[in-house]
Amino acid sequence: MTDIIRLLPDSVANQIAAGEVIQRPASVVKELVENSVDAGGRNIRVIIRDSGRTLVQVIDDGTGMSETDARLSFERHATSKITAAQDLFSIRTKGFRGEALASIAAVAMVELKTRKNENDTGTLIIINGSRVETQEPCSCPVGSSFAVKNLFYNIPARRKFLKSDNTEMRHIVNEFQKIVLAHPDIRFSLYHNDNEVYNLPDTNLRQRIVNVFGKQINQELISIDTDTTLIKIAGFIGKPENARRTFGEQFFFINNRFMKHPYFHKAVAEAYQNILPAEAIPSYFIFMETDPASIDVNIHPTKTEIKFEDERSIWQILMASVREALGRFNIIPSIDFENEALVDIPVMSKSSRTPDMPSIKINPAFNPFDGDVPENNRNQYFERFEKENTAGWEQLYAAVEKQEDLPVNNEKIKESARKFLHVKGKYIVCPVISGLIVIDQKRAHERILFERFIEILGSDRSVSQSELFPVIRAINPADLLIVREIEKELNIIGFMFSFPDEKSIEIKGRPSGTEDSDPGELLEILIEDYKNSLSDPSTGAREKIASAMASAAAIPYGKSLSQDEMENLFDLLFACRAPNYSPKGRAVISILTLEEIDKRFK
Repeated sequence: MTDIIRLLPDSVANQIAAGEVIQRPASVVKELVENSVDAGGRNIRVIIRDSGRTLVQVIDDGTGMSETDARLSFERHATSKITAAQDLFSIRTKGFRGEALASIAAVAMVELKTRKNENDTGTLIIINGSRVETQEPCSCPVGSSFAVKNLFYNIPARRKFLKSDNTEMRHIVNEFQKIVLAHPDIRFSLYHNDNEVYNLPDTNLRQRIVNVFGKQINQELISIDTDTTLIKIAGFIGKPENARRTFGEQFFFINNRFMKHPYFHKAVAEAYQNILPAEAIPSYFIFMETDPASIDVNIHPTKTEIKFEDERSIWQILMASVREALGRFNIIPSIDFENEALVDIPVMSKSSRTPDMPSIKINPAFNPFDGDVPENNRNQYFERFEKENTAGWEQLYAAVEKQEDLPVNNEKIKESARKFLHVKGKYIVCPVISGLIVIDQKRAHERILFERFIEILGSDRSVSQSELFPVIRAINPADLLIVREIEKELNIIGFMFSFPDEKSIEIKGRPSGTEDSDPGELLEILIEDYKNSLSDPSTGAREKIASAMASAAAIPYGKSLSQDEMENLFDLLFACRAPNYSPKGRAVISILTLEEIDKRFK
């Protein structure tokens, strides 16, 4: 019987491992920049071409490597960070597995130049697809320079599944931001196609946040600082009034390592409860420090998911820390029973004079219905009513006797019975023959707008309302790349933009019919909704943009509607091709039948 199990060649094993660690150009940036930080680099440059497809180069002035170390660094599981299994529980460096360089070299052409300070010459190594082609002395500065060219050139299927240049560059910017925020004492720069995206001097944390996200954020930051035996929490949170509709400025770090932690995000959200506008997301830059033995960073190849030994206690400490910071800056009202009252209430002594009862001067002879009352005593309100023509007031209550029927979701509603009730600023209720029809006003408007925008995108006809005073809005560079990615479709819908720099956008026009909305907020909601839809492969780009725009421009919950507005919304909804569901597939209409109502009274 022939044996069928065999060991994979190193080149194949490395390509398989690369699939876990190197998913896109942003993964290369993350791994190389983190290596530069671990090497003690004080000045780190990142150079990108074609969103990382053609080149990702990271240059640092760190310790550099000897010739032997440079060669060994590309072997799998070759690392200087750990020597025994127990070292995994005391890790403070970024990388430690020894997989990154081997994985990168397996799927790209890599050129390394490196030199230690005590050496007169450096080392040049060129590797193509895990195969070393060159290893020789070279002249280079102290530190290391990794140039990764033609990513996935030997795996066409992987290269084919890379997204557009704007999307890939957005991921690179996101990874870059996570690292530079964790190390404000290091100078970083980022260039894309010879254009400077970031040039960040070494500074403190607050100034680094301002340099990354723009000067306007400086006034939005509230410091947070808590030190316990379990964990130390420091950093900044955003003021509630500056909370945005989009994710992007929410960062958790543990021991200077970025982490994703939805559970801790809920703790922050809980602290902001009842003080945030609807659907708003607070900004935060929260740094935690704890004993490395109490966390596990080795549960995911990218090391962004962290497991804590006592997550519940940390959750409570984090929520209390955020609430304390908000209260300290008088964002949350609080009562301090230990301090004296702010209002000085005088106490009446026994010797004080008894106060007089207040008196009111009246004319007991005044009769507003007496026509002989002197002119100067007549009430102005009665004058107004006498002058008005009230003839025919009874007609206001005359019943409308129309008998034509209108189809409503397989129900029939008489024109005379079209009475709408607005409930809690959220639902529109109307009687039908079988009971009551309940409509979610925001989802209904989303459906109406979605079909309208789909029609506009299909016809390529732009309907725009020019801004009398263009609005300039600070924007995350990653979100700016999204706008540029879908700019053509946004222009068709009615948005008109210009880009003063890499951190701001000028809104010159907006879609017709959205004049009551703030254009900057409208764009923020659109970006966030579009980002959330990117993971849905079932819808095309046009549908995603129309859905995002509909969500951004729809009537918000809590907005009062007149009878005419509710009737208009009702008619437009049932003129849609699919009135029962919102663009995201959520129910718009619900029928409360008479049988269900009767059961509640039995």
